[in-house]
Amino acid sequence: MSEIHDVVIIGSGPAGYTAAIYTARAQLKPLLFGSSVFVGGSLTTTTEVENFPGFPEGVDGPELMTRMRAQAERFGAQMIDDDITAVDLTGPVKLLTDSTGTVHQARTVIVATGSGYRKLGIAKEEELSGRGVSWCATCDGFFFKGRDIIVVGGGDTAMEEATFLTRFATSVTVVHRRSALRASKVMQERAFADDKISFAFDTEIAELKQDGTMLGGVTLRDVATGATRDLAATGLFIAIGHDPRTELFQGQLDLDDAGYLKVASHSTRTNIPGVFGAGDVVDHTYRQAITAAGSGASAALDAERYLATLTAPRRTGEREAAIPA
Repeated sequence: MSEIHDVVIIGSGPAGYTAAIYTARAQLKPLLFGSSVFVGGSLTTTTEVENFPGFPEGVDGPELMTRMRAQAERFGAQMIDDDITAVDLTGPVKLLTDSTGTVHQARTVIVATGSGYRKLGIAKEEELSGRGVSWCATCDGFFFKGRDIIVVGGGDTAMEEATFLTRFATSVTVVHRRSALRASKVMQERAFADDKISFAFDTEIAELKQDGTMLGGVTLRDVATGATRDLAATGLFIAIGHDPRTELFQGQLDLDDAGYLKVASHSTRTNIPGVFGAGDVVDHTYRQAITAAGSGASAALDAERYLATLTAPRRTGEREAAIPA
């Protein structure tokens, strides 16, 4: 015997919390699984957010997520800091299993699991996150006025971030493992034409140097010869890509070649009725807190409209006869 929920949300970043706020206000009593170790999503690793509307003085990322969570709870959303480890989304009642083996039932599911920045995988990378090491130039570039900055990567994102950072930095050094950039021609030309940007090709980051609690520089290594050299910098922006957190849904929900969740145009609907996607798990392009929040609202509205089409009673708290084996 298991309670049937109108809405279950998987993910606790801006998209998940906004979806919870909207569905809770619609009296759908959503159940949100926010992860056992990563509650609040990527913004919990950001020291200050200055571009989220309504906070003219800025707000710490963790505080913003705490406020969003409290707002959803105020309207009746139930939060569980646990992981969903298995799903069966195929039937009209979706089955979601948490880490304890408990199976939860839902008529609609909003997937807001986000994406993770790819990391270098070297010592002190995590320790210096928010202390000179960042994965988002538009989030953190403002804090590096007059600094010497390094950008790691060779694609369009790296060139876009390097160009953006010249608004604040004294210098930007692009470090790339290959002898040529992978970025589009227009992005390369824009970066090459900027006097503040220099390039270190056939080079990788071998070590992060610490100055007190902050980043003080890096050791660069030539990938061909192994020769190393030190480079002073107080900012390191890593732009080597993102990995959407969609492993749980492979084989059930349609994914694109990069692993992002596919949704129908001008909606958040996936290929399975009653399942919706929101936030960075579907967003290749913007990956901002405000765009994720907006798509969370859209997913909530889509879920509410879907529930309105169902003929069966939809009161959260009714019981299903049995859970299929």
